[in-house]
Amino acid sequence: MFTGIVEEVGIVESVTTVGNGRGFRIAATLTLQSLKLGDSVSIDGACHTVTAIHPESFEIQSVATTLERTTVGSFLEGRRVNLERAMALGDRLGGHMVQGHVDAVGEVRRIEHRGEHVLIDLTIPPIVAAVTILHGSITLNGVSLTVNALPDPGVAQVSLIPHTWKVTALADLAVGSQVNLEGDLIGKYVRQLLGPPGESAASPESTSHLRKAWGY
Repeated sequence: MFTGIVEEVGIVESVTTVGNGRGFRIAATLTLQSLKLGDSVSIDGACHTVTAIHPESFEIQSVATTLERTTVGSFLEGRRVNLERAMALGDRLGGHMVQGHVDAVGEVRRIEHRGEHVLIDLTIPPIVAAVTILHGSITLNGVSLTVNALPDPGVAQVSLIPHTWKVTALADLAVGSQVNLEGDLIGKYVRQLLGPPGESAASPESTSHLRKAWGY
């Protein structure tokens, strides 16, 4: 479990082929503190297991499924990536509950610098759009952000403060960039319980199983 608060920006040092997947060596500093083999680290929003640790870097492996469903398959040497170690119980939840399980890949449609803030419009596939609400939470390349607006169907806008723009790799984005998206965790469970959009959530049939489960 993560919070979507990026600890530092790492750099992909090397990319190797490992069976049907790929191995990545990532240069870092803060992320290496207390890092152990088998720990989970969010790499641009995708949870990975640490497979090796070096004095100034660590290694991960991505299986074919991860490469196909996220932007990790496009990582090249020199790419900057957002890093976050898994949170510990009792830590402050500065962002929101993030699993590090990428739901879909979106695309940046517009980047606008407005005063001190940066507005980014991005496409959100149906699986993410179904759990995205105005002023709700969304994870973009591992960064916890608030939905600033929903300008068009299948499009969400986020607003970045100067600090976020400065300390994350989101500043590397351009129009057309592919981004990892994770929808709001609570929204996913609510959507699953209520059923697909268009079904009557108020009907006895759609809520009977909830009544039994919750004892009323």
